Amino acid sequence: MINITLKQEQETFIQEKLNSGEYNNIDEIITEALLLLEQKDKHYQQWVKETQDKLNIGIEQLNAGQGINSEIVINRLKNKYHTLIK
Repeated sequence: MINITLKQEQETFIQEKLNSGEYNNIDEIITEALLLLEQKDKHYQQWVKETQDKLNIGIEQLNAGQGINSEIVINRLKNKYHTLIK
């Protein structure tokens, strides 16, 4: 069994959830919290993988000479910025 220490705000939050009738007991609250944490972790891992894949594609393109001059990119970004703030 795992013992945890909660901050007063966390205890109050849990008690409010129980009082609202949304949950029948603390086990339901902890189960939902852990499911949400698991979803968050999976989402983050997927984002990391997608970002790594995009970086690898970009590196391959740069190595193949398909890059864009940094001055061109900066000027495009500046133009977009100025268009947005108008």
